[in-house]
Amino acid sequence: MPQAARRDIGVELTLVQAADLPTDWKPIRGVGVSVMEIRVHRPGEFRVIYVAKFAEAVYVLHAFGKKSQKTPKTDLDLTRRRYAQMLALRRAKP
Repeated sequence: MPQAARRDIGVELTLVQAADLPTDWKPIRGVGVSVMEIRVHRPGEFRVIYVAKFAEAVYVLHAFGKKSQKTPKTDLDLTRRRYAQMLALRRAKP
């Protein structure tokens, strides 16, 4: 991922941590409750999928570059697995 895209993503995640909305985002259906996608437009398209519904943290589930209009199934499958792992880890905490 290019440095400019990483910098933009950092700015967007800082907004999310401050309980603001990112500049360009959309909900992601079919992954889990409150899963959102930050969209960064640089030379190339980049996405960060995250969950910010828990008070203790913003959980970044996946970040990737896009080459087509539709999000690849492999990226969505990986995001679903990470979402399930995140929930399991949260449940295991005392």
